Amino acid sequence: MATWNSRGLRGSTLEELINRSNEQYREKGLALIQKVPTPITPIRISKETRQITLAYFEQKSTVDYIGAVQGIPVCFDAKECKEDVFPLANVHEHQIQFMTEFEKQEGIAFLVIFFSQKNEFYYLPLRDLLKFWERGKNGGLKRFRYEELDPAYILPHHSGVLVPYLDGIRRDLEYSLSFRKM
Repeated sequence: MATWNSRGLRGSTLEELINRSNEQYREKGLALIQKVPTPITPIRISKETRQITLAYFEQKSTVDYIGAVQGIPVCFDAKECKEDVFPLANVHEHQIQFMTEFEKQEGIAFLVIFFSQKNEFYYLPLRDLLKFWERGKNGGLKRFRYEELDPAYILPHHSGVLVPYLDGIRRDLEYSLSFRKM
């Protein structure tokens, strides 16, 4: 497992770890997940380097990743949390709406959260995110604490996969199947 400095992962580093995990899953034939590019309009481009130096977002992005796992549609967003408290302001209304509509189409939507102080990745199923979201909308806390999370969804460090979110998907599917049997 890679070691990170004391400042924790930066968002782009988290995405790189997930991108590498996606490559590993693709190479093993387990999943095909792609990063969703954020549409931008360049305003200024450096003549020397041909790099964009100023741009604006064309539209709101939905989620960071989308694809399929063994024929199951999957979408998720990657978030980093430096404290043991995750502010719901890090998730936007249009993302909640997209993920909810995605699950209505029989897909699976979730967040991968990196808790940098704990050096832990967490799989947050949409159903749990919605509980916290509704609580915030109804005048309750607009955040959740690490202690409120189900420890079964902590993503273990194993098998050479940097961010083993397929373990979270498996648990999510097991939960859904057991819930339907009730």
